Amino acid sequence: MNPFWSMSTSSVRKRPEAEEKTLSGELRTSPLRASTKKQLPSIPKNAVPITKPASPAASSQSTNGTHASYGPFYLEYSLLAEFTLVVKQKLPGVYVQPSYQSALMWFGVIFIRHGLYQDGVFKFTVYIPDNYPDGDCPRLVFDLPVFHPLVDPLSGELDVKRAFAKWRRNHNHIWQVLMYARRVFYKIDTTNPLNPEAAVLYEKDIQLFKSKVVDSVKLCSSHLFDQPKIEDPYAIIFSPWNPAIHDEAREKMLTQKKPEDQHCKSMHVSGLSWVKPGSVQPFSKEEKTMPT
Repeated sequence: MNPFWSMSTSSVRKRPEAEEKTLSGELRTSPLRASTKKQLPSIPKNAVPITKPASPAASSQSTNGTHASYGPFYLEYSLLAEFTLVVKQKLPGVYVQPSYQSALMWFGVIFIRHGLYQDGVFKFTVYIPDNYPDGDCPRLVFDLPVFHPLVDPLSGELDVKRAFAKWRRNHNHIWQVLMYARRVFYKIDTTNPLNPEAAVLYEKDIQLFKSKVVDSVKLCSSHLFDQPKIEDPYAIIFSPWNPAIHDEAREKMLTQKKPEDQHCKSMHVSGLSWVKPGSVQPFSKEEKTMPT
């Protein structure tokens, strides 16, 4: 019990009887006044008031109760903001699409342009914790295990915790996980590997390592047109080239890009100067006076 509220009654100054009678009379005769304060929305039944916890256990209970009540709305907003950041980053060779069934699951694919894993096309799935962004870091699992020191040879999961040992809210973002997944194919790290065989071959026999990497790339390419493991209308699906379908789409993309290129070139060739001749002050173009 708080010692402030456990004070003995003897330590409190007792009011005189006349003063108590006066106060009690005023209380009886004074009319009840209607409260003018605004009423807050009612708290859901499973919500826990947010107070300063006295122990870590109490803190976890408060957080879980709050997330259980208002979490879905905040989670939806957080994931929408995360996907917007991914689009703005324009990571080269990385494409992702949130699942139709759950926003906590994203489908993706990485295209490797050069290096040891050149021509690699690796499909993956990102699994986001349901208490994001307060929980653990998202998981990234390749559809087929890639021969890589940081990829589990059985499950195909990438060692994401190596780069994000503790997920920090408002500091770490999903686009950083995607960038890390791309970087591991260009900069090989063999410390504490999930695939010891790949790490040893990279350090001891680079030629054999390259041979196994080529086999892994070919294996992933051979299964590129397979149906997704998870049935979802937003899953990334590859199909062989069909001129009746893809030629038209290709032409549309090229025709939309040409006007932009021509516009950029024209901007470099000609334009107006906003600096008055003989001056170094910007936006000092001499304005023409209108005749009166």
